[in-house]
Amino acid sequence: MFSKILIANRGEIACRVAATAKRLGISTVAVYSDADREAKHVAVCDEAIYLGGSAPKDSYLKGDAIIAIAKQTGAQAIHPGYGFLSENADFAQACQDAGLVFIGPSADAIRAMGGKSESKRLMESAGVPLIPGYHGDNQDAQFLQQQADNIGYPVLIKASAGGGGKGMRIVEKSSDFIDLLDSCRREAVTSFGNDQVLVEKYALKPRHIEIQVFGDTHGNYVHLFERDCSVQRRHQKVLEEAPAPGVDTAMREAMGTAAIEAARAVDYVGAGTVEFIVEQREDSMNFYFMEMNTRLQVEHPVSEAITGVDLVEWQLLVAAGQPLPKSQDDLTINGHAIEARICAENPDNNFLPATGTLFTYQKPEHSPFVIDKNGADVRIDDGVREGDVISPFYDSMIAKLIVHAPTREQALARLDRALAQTRIVGLPNNVAFLRYILNTDSFSKANLDTALIEREQDKLFDQHPLELPTLVVTGIAQQLASEATTHGSDPFSKPTGFRAYSDYTRSFSLVYDEQAYSARISNWHNASCADSKKGGDNLSSFTLVISKEIANTQDDSNINVAAQTETVYEGQISYDSSDAHNHTLWLEGARISAQSWVNNETVYVFTDSGRDEITLVDVMAHVGEDTAAIGSLKSPMPGQVVAFKVAVGDTVKKGEPLAVIEAMKIEHTITAPTDGVVAELLFAAGDLVADGDELLRIDSESA
Repeated sequence: MFSKILIANRGEIACRVAATAKRLGISTVAVYSDADREAKHVAVCDEAIYLGGSAPKDSYLKGDAIIAIAKQTGAQAIHPGYGFLSENADFAQACQDAGLVFIGPSADAIRAMGGKSESKRLMESAGVPLIPGYHGDNQDAQFLQQQADNIGYPVLIKASAGGGGKGMRIVEKSSDFIDLLDSCRREAVTSFGNDQVLVEKYALKPRHIEIQVFGDTHGNYVHLFERDCSVQRRHQKVLEEAPAPGVDTAMREAMGTAAIEAARAVDYVGAGTVEFIVEQREDSMNFYFMEMNTRLQVEHPVSEAITGVDLVEWQLLVAAGQPLPKSQDDLTINGHAIEARICAENPDNNFLPATGTLFTYQKPEHSPFVIDKNGADVRIDDGVREGDVISPFYDSMIAKLIVHAPTREQALARLDRALAQTRIVGLPNNVAFLRYILNTDSFSKANLDTALIEREQDKLFDQHPLELPTLVVTGIAQQLASEATTHGSDPFSKPTGFRAYSDYTRSFSLVYDEQAYSARISNWHNASCADSKKGGDNLSSFTLVISKEIANTQDDSNINVAAQTETVYEGQISYDSSDAHNHTLWLEGARISAQSWVNNETVYVFTDSGRDEITLVDVMAHVGEDTAAIGSLKSPMPGQVVAFKVAVGDTVKKGEPLAVIEAMKIEHTITAPTDGVVAELLFAAGDLVADGDELLRIDSESA
C-alpha cells in the first residue's frame, strides 16, 4: 500500500478521499488555488501546496504542475478525485510516464470509454442496446442537424467528452438546433476542452439508472448494484438513491452483466459508472446504454451505504495492485439509501448558481464520510465550513446529505428530518426545494422520470411554507432579543416596555413576498426584565396587529395621501427567546419552535415545517437612497460574459435574450426586463462580472 498520495482535486471530493486515506494511515498532499487558500480540504490534508490562480485552467487543470508537486513531496500516487483531471487520458498517461500511480483506469480505458461516441461504438459491437442516435466523427453543424431531423425530435445534444450534465441541450424543433449546438459546444470546451458532440433520440418518460462497477489488475470484475438518478435539473442530478425503486432481480442482473461486459471490453481497472437510459412502458422497462464515466462519481455514497463497502479504499487497494476484496457473490443489498445534493443556487430563478459567504451553516446530527453497512443513519460529505466562501470558479455544491434506513419509506422520513435541521444563511440554496421534492406524490410514490421536477413544478417553486404571523413574530422576537444583548449595566438602557402614563407601542416596517406590511406591538411584557419576586411569569408577550399596505386609489396626484392599509392579523402573542436565534412562540394556541438569523435586514426563519424569509426594514438606514436605475440589466451572478446577443441601437422585447453569462462552467442566458432600445453595452465578451454589475442599459422610452 502507498504511504503518501497527492489528491488532485478540491472541496468535498478531496476531503472524501483524505478521510479514507487517514483511516488507512496514508499521508495526503493537497493542492490549492488562490480561491482555496483557507479551504477545508487544505486543512484536513497533511500537506498543502499552492498551484496557481483561481480559475481551474490556472490551477486544478495544470497536470504538469501537479505531477511535479507529487514528485517534490514524495507522493507515490495521484488520486484525481472525480472531477477536473479524473477522466483525462493524457494526464493518466503522464502520471505513468513520471513513475507515479494514477489511482484510476488506464489511459487507454479512459479514451475508449470516456468518449461517449467511442463507448457507444464499443457497446454496439458488444450487442448492448443503444438508443437511436449519431455518434460519429462528422461534426459539421448542418450534417448534425440533418441527423437530428432524421432521428426525430426531441433530440439531445451531448458533449462527447466529460459528464456531470454539462454540455447537454434538449432540442424540441429543427429551427433551434444550430443555436443550441453552438451553446453546447461552448460549454463543452469550457468544461472538458473538447467541443465534439453526439446527437441522440430523447426518450420520453425516461429514467436515469446507473451501475457502479469495479475492476482490478487480476481480471476480476464486480458491480455494486444500481442507483436511480432520475431527479435532475439542467441535466444534473439532484437526488440519487440505491437500490432503484421498481428494478427487479432479473433487470438488476441484466444491467449489472452489461456493465461488467462494458468494463471487461476495455480491460477496465478501478471504479467506473455505467449509465443507462431506462424507457418506461405500462408493463415493462427497457434499458439502453448511455455512457460510461471512468471515475468514482458524486453519488457513490448511496452505493457505499447499501453495501458497506468503502469505494475509495477499494480504489487505493486496486491501484496498489491488490485484488478486489470481494467477489460478486459476497455483495448484497442492505436497506435503502438516498443522497441529496445541497447546492448554492436559486431554484425559483432557474437554478442560477449563487456565490457568497456561508454566514450560517448548521447541520443535523451526522457522521462525516462514514461507511457502515449496519447503519450510519445520517452522513454528510462536505468541503466547506461556516464562514467559508462559495466562489464563482467551481461547482456550487455545498454538501451531500446521505441517509440510510431499512426501507425507502424510512429513508425518506429520515432525509426530510435531516434537511429540516439544516440551516444555511448567506446565499440562496436548495435545502427547502429538496424537501418539497421529497413530499411530492411523484417522488414519495416512486413515480420517477427525468421530467419529475417539471411535472411537479406547481408544488416545487415559489413556495411559502410558513404563515405570515409566524414570520413577523419571529422577526420581532429576533429584533428584541438582539437589542437586549447590546445594553450595558445602565438600568435606563434596558427596554422593559414600561410607560408611566400610556401603553408601550412600537411599529415595524416589513416586506414579505414583495408586499409591504407594517406591524405594531402594544402591551409588551418583557419577561427578561420582570421582577420574579413580584410574581412575573417567564414568558414575554405583546399584542400584535399586522397591516398590509394597499394601492392608493387617490386620483389627484397633487394631494399627498397616506398609504392605505388593511388589517390582516390581530392577536395576543407569547414568546420566549433563549437568545437572538432560538425562539419558542405561542400563536393561536399553537406552540412553534423557530430559529432565526439576520443578514442584510432579511430575517431567515426556520421551523420543522419549513423555512422562509421576511425583511425587517431599518427605515433610517435607507434615508436619502435613490431608487434603482430604470432600464438597466444587471448580472444575476458573478461570472464571465460569453456573448451579447444585441448591439447598441437594437430594439428588444421583454424576455428576449440579451447576453450569455458563464458561471460555474454552465452558460446562463439573461433576458430583457422590458421593451426598449439598447442604449449602451458596459462590458465585452470575455469580461468578468460581479453579482449585480450593470451589463447594459435599455432606453424604454424609445421603444
